[in-house]
Amino acid sequence: MAPNDDAGVIANDRDVSRVDAAESRLQTVGKVKRRAWTGLGIGFWLAAFWIALLIVVAVFAPVLPFRSYKQPDFNKTLVPPFHSFKEPLGTDELGRSMLSRVVWGARVSLAVGVFAVGIGMVVGTTIGVLAGYFRGVVDRVITVVADAMIAFPPLVLLLAMVTIFERSLRNIVIALAILIVPSFIRLARANTFVVAEREFVTAAKVMGASRLRILTREILPNVLITLLAYAPVVIALAIIAEGSLAFLGLSLPPPTPSWGKMINDGRSKLDTALHLTYVPGAFMVLTVLSFNWLGRGLHAVYDPRRGVL
Repeated sequence: MAPNDDAGVIANDRDVSRVDAAESRLQTVGKVKRRAWTGLGIGFWLAAFWIALLIVVAVFAPVLPFRSYKQPDFNKTLVPPFHSFKEPLGTDELGRSMLSRVVWGARVSLAVGVFAVGIGMVVGTTIGVLAGYFRGVVDRVITVVADAMIAFPPLVLLLAMVTIFERSLRNIVIALAILIVPSFIRLARANTFVVAEREFVTAAKVMGASRLRILTREILPNVLITLLAYAPVVIALAIIAEGSLAFLGLSLPPPTPSWGKMINDGRSKLDTALHLTYVPGAFMVLTVLSFNWLGRGLHAVYDPRRGVL
């Protein structure tokens, strides 16, 4: 056999070995992922079911067979829960349906949480990835600005923004998004530091890939996995923040229902109509806990220390 043929055989054997190693790696990753998903427990799936159910009823609230959330019935005021088939969660002091009001309140809470976190995540991730990849002066400037925003008391800044501007869903979302951006900047920056040193990024640089391709094809997808696992926890915090504003009377104006506003309205009737407070309170607690549990489960599945990434 000629020397060239021997070299070709050796090269082919090496290629086959590399392919086999890559396939073995993919199989290992798949097994780790499946093991992680199956080990999440019933709590994760109950939380996922609750969030999915809440999203469905919130999206389709206008077409659901509920009485309007602002329609009073003075003949059925302060009806306690489970005393009427038509009003399973009772009525408030004006005879309005508590079921309808908590469902429409879910629209507000979910919209604020999802859109505020979505905007904050897009802006913060973009800035954080740029800071972590280019480093130097860019990184120092962005880090100083993010640290300054985090150092400022968030509740004071939020109260100032919603007091100065009109109370609307858009302004509340923007105000919360501004507070969320620094957290995603720091998280995206830290993860970019790690991912930028991985072998596939070095290989892309050696092959002459542009910076834009490296950022969008190699670094960003791997950074997003961690950020998406963190997002449900931030959504829970945004829901709590909106509820706090509503409790203080600084969220959406009446008659739009909000869980925090409903809790505040029921404070004066805790001794006679406890359901005015505990019905929206229970919805808020379950939703916040579910988002936290969902984030915890996603982090367990996509934790880089498990070797899943």
